[in-house]
Amino acid sequence: MIQADLNIILPEILLSVYAMLGLVFAVYTGKDKLGPLLTWTTALVFVLLAAWIGMSGSGSHVAFDGMYNDDAFARFAKVAILLSAAAILVMSQEYMSRRDMLRFEYPMLMALAVVGMMVMVSAGDLMALYLGLELQSLALYVIASLRRDSVKSTEAGLKYFVLGSLSSGLLLFGSSLVYGFSGTTLFSGIIEAASGGHASLGLLFGLVLVISGLAFKISAVPFHMWTPDVYEGAPTPVTAFFATAPKIAAMALFARVLHDAFGGVTKDWQQVVALLSLLSMFLGAVAAIGQTNIKRLMAYSSIAHMGYAMMGLAAGTAFGVQALLIYMVIYVTMNIGTFAFILTMEKDGQPVTDINALNMYAKREPGKALAMLVLLFSLAGVPPMVGFFGKFYVLQAAYEAGLIWLAVLGVVASVIGAFYYLRIVYYMYFGDESEESLDSGAQPVLWGLLMVSAVIIGLAWLPGVNLLGVEAWAEAAAATLVN
Repeated sequence: MIQADLNIILPEILLSVYAMLGLVFAVYTGKDKLGPLLTWTTALVFVLLAAWIGMSGSGSHVAFDGMYNDDAFARFAKVAILLSAAAILVMSQEYMSRRDMLRFEYPMLMALAVVGMMVMVSAGDLMALYLGLELQSLALYVIASLRRDSVKSTEAGLKYFVLGSLSSGLLLFGSSLVYGFSGTTLFSGIIEAASGGHASLGLLFGLVLVISGLAFKISAVPFHMWTPDVYEGAPTPVTAFFATAPKIAAMALFARVLHDAFGGVTKDWQQVVALLSLLSMFLGAVAAIGQTNIKRLMAYSSIAHMGYAMMGLAAGTAFGVQALLIYMVIYVTMNIGTFAFILTMEKDGQPVTDINALNMYAKREPGKALAMLVLLFSLAGVPPMVGFFGKFYVLQAAYEAGLIWLAVLGVVASVIGAFYYLRIVYYMYFGDESEESLDSGAQPVLWGLLMVSAVIIGLAWLPGVNLLGVEAWAEAAAATLVN
C-alpha cells in the first residue's frame, strides 16, 4: 500500500530530493558559481517532469487514504505549472546574473515552490492543501525580496509575507470550521456532509473563509491589495513567475476545493465566486488606466484576468472548469511573452518600466513591437487572437450556467480594460518620438520566448492548430473533477 502511494507522488519526491541535493551541493562546492548551472539544470528537470507526467499518467488514483489525488485534472495543472516555471527560469538568467542575484538559492527556491504547487493541485484533504500552499508561499516570500540592496524589493517581500500570513489565518480558521461541522478534513467526507444541497450554517461560514484565503492567492478583489506593490518591487523575473505558475496552481486548487469538497452545494458558493469575479474584472480594468509603470499595469491586468477566469469557476459546471483551464493556459502563455518583452526594456543597461519610454518603439524595433502588439491585442481580447477565444469560453460557460448578468458585465469590463493595452500599442507606433530611446537589440533567449509566445497567440486559433490540442486535454481534465 505504501509502495503504491509513493509511486503516485514520485514526481514530487524526485523534485524535492533534487532541490535538497542542489542546496547541499551548492553550499559545499562554491555557492557563488553555481547559480547559472543550477538554473539551467532546474529548468531541464521541470521540462522532463512535465513530459513524464503528461505522457505516462492515465486514469485516476488516490494516495494516503484520499489525501492525495492523481487524476487528469491534477496532471493538466502540473504540466502547465512545470512548463511555465521552466520558461521563467530560462528567461531570468541573464537579468539576474547582471545584477548579482543569480545565486544558487533562486532556482532551488523556485523548485521548492513548484513542489508546493504540485501538492496543491492534487490535494484531497484540507491538511494536504495547507501544506502545499504554505510550501509554495514561504518560497515566494523569499524570492520576492531577493534583491537585498533594494528597498522596494524588501518592502515587496515584507508586504507579501504579512498579507499572506493573514490569508493563511483565514484559510486555517475556515478549515477548522469545516472540520468541526463535517467531522473530517477529507474532501470526500466534506462533500458527504454537504450533500443534497443542504449544508449547516457553520459549514457555510467555513466555506466562505476558505474561499477568502484562496482568493488572496489569485489576487481576487477584495484580497488583491498586495499585488501592485509586490509586482512592482520584486525583481522582474520574479514578478513574471508570480504572474504565471502560482496563478495556475491557486486557480486549480480553488476549483478542486469547490467541486471536490463542496460540489453538493454549488448554489451556495456560486454567487460568492461570481461576485469576486465581477469585482476583480472591473477593478483590474479601471485601476490600470492610470498606471504608467508597466509592472504595476500588469499587476492590475492579472487581477482582471483572474476575474475572467473565475467566470468559468462560477458556472459550477464541467464546461466551466474546462473554460477555466483553457483560459489559464492562454493567460500564462501571453504573460510569458509579455514579461520577456518587459525584460528587454533597458536604457544603458538599467531596467525601464515607464510605458512612455516605448514612444515610437516600432520604428527602432519593428519585429519586437509587432510581437508585443499581438500579445497586447490578445490580452485585450481582440479577435482573432487566442485571448479572444479564452474570454469567449468563460463567457459561454457563464451564460450557459444562467449567469447572463455576469457574462454581460464581463464584456463591459473587457471593453474598458482594452484601453490600457491599446494605449501601449499607440505609444509604440504613434507616440511622440523621444531623444532618449531604449537600448536596441535583445538577448537571444528573451527574443526567442517573445517570438514563440506571439506566434502561438497569433496562430493557435487556426483550424489546423486548434489551440495546440489544449481544448481536448482541458475537457478530459474537467470531466474527472466534475462528474
